[in-house]
Amino acid sequence: MKDLTTGHEGRSIFLFAMPMFIGSLFQQLYNTADSIIVGRFIGKNAMAAVSGANPIMFLLASLLIGICLGFSILLSQFYGSKDTEKVVATIDTASIFVVLSSIVITILGLTFCGSILKFMNTPSIVFDQSKLYLTIIFAGIFFSAGYNFISSVLMGLGDSVTPLYFLIFASILNILLDLVFIVKLGMGVEGVAFATVISQGASFIISVIYLNKKHPLLKIKMKNLIYDNDIFKMGLKLGIPSGIQQMLFAFGNIALQTLVNNYGTSAMAAFGAGSKVETFIALPIMNLGSAVSTFVAQNIGAGEKERVKRGVKSSIKMALYMSLVISALIIIYRSNLILLFNSDKDVISIGSQYLLIIGPFFVFIGISFILSSAIKGAGDSMFAMLSSVFSLWLVRIPAAYILSKFFGVNGIWMGIPIGWILGLIITYVYYRLGYWRSKSVVSHKTT
Repeated sequence: MKDLTTGHEGRSIFLFAMPMFIGSLFQQLYNTADSIIVGRFIGKNAMAAVSGANPIMFLLASLLIGICLGFSILLSQFYGSKDTEKVVATIDTASIFVVLSSIVITILGLTFCGSILKFMNTPSIVFDQSKLYLTIIFAGIFFSAGYNFISSVLMGLGDSVTPLYFLIFASILNILLDLVFIVKLGMGVEGVAFATVISQGASFIISVIYLNKKHPLLKIKMKNLIYDNDIFKMGLKLGIPSGIQQMLFAFGNIALQTLVNNYGTSAMAAFGAGSKVETFIALPIMNLGSAVSTFVAQNIGAGEKERVKRGVKSSIKMALYMSLVISALIIIYRSNLILLFNSDKDVISIGSQYLLIIGPFFVFIGISFILSSAIKGAGDSMFAMLSSVFSLWLVRIPAAYILSKFFGVNGIWMGIPIGWILGLIITYVYYRLGYWRSKSVVSHKTT
């Protein structure tokens, strides 16, 4: 476990973020491998089917993701204040929540995935493939939830290295299974889904064994769990706004995906490929932001407010440099990046335009992500939700719908950076006001 309340702020955040970045890199590699193998060996329609299904999967899992983030922040603050008893109670209470929530998500996903696909105007040519893919994914959602929960526990306690090993294992296994199921056995999108569920299930089992053997105090157990109602309420207080934010983001993706679906399977495949590239290449910033959340949570718990301020400033500088590199890579290599996923000329053309339009604006989302992560780490998750509502639903989506009337599918892409810019303005103003500094849910140490 790593104590982030001592040492040079920028160096501590960077070193903590690096294993997370490498781990996320492997995770995106196997997600990207899914898309590449599907696009190359099954075809454009299958790629469109998987792309169109992903927003639904994220929607139904988003509330769980957000609330787990709340428990992770709570865990970091208790760890920063050296309250071991509360650390154990938080892990046990969150474990109960994750198990019950994953069951509910499975039921909802299996029941409503077809209806949501219809609502999204999913083309009939890919509807059955999308539904089949989602059915398999939701049937195995428990493994994904458990695997990500254990990783969040370890990272909340300052261990960003061990989750990296789990991710590497899952990534390699997923790619191998993709090749076996699709290339060797000739399966369709169901092969991709089975590979994902099996690899996450195997990684979950290994992570449970590791945690129970190496950290008996923190072990995941089936009996004698400590349920703390106060901790549950605090976790919900922190997590529900984050969960709602995630759900609003997921609904936003569905709204955009629905709009894209109106332009056919080429646009769907291009949007899927472009989104994969965007997520993949933005990983350094995303993981830096996650490290900032843990850093801020631990130091707020320890009462080190000046250290928080210095750490955030260092992280903004790092994010600025990363954003400039990311923008250059996207603009220069946009066509080649889309070509990795699909060789169809229409997909390449539409996807290249997507990357060209959003590429120059990564600096805005980079700085915004750091500031928002710091605010969340301090325990103020409500602001992130409100900011998301404004930038996504009051700016990005309306802009995408309006601009698409004049510029076609390119108008949808234009709405994305407009939302990023206004989101940064709001986040920066709130950060400067400083209200978030008093939102800690644990008692501060005096130093």
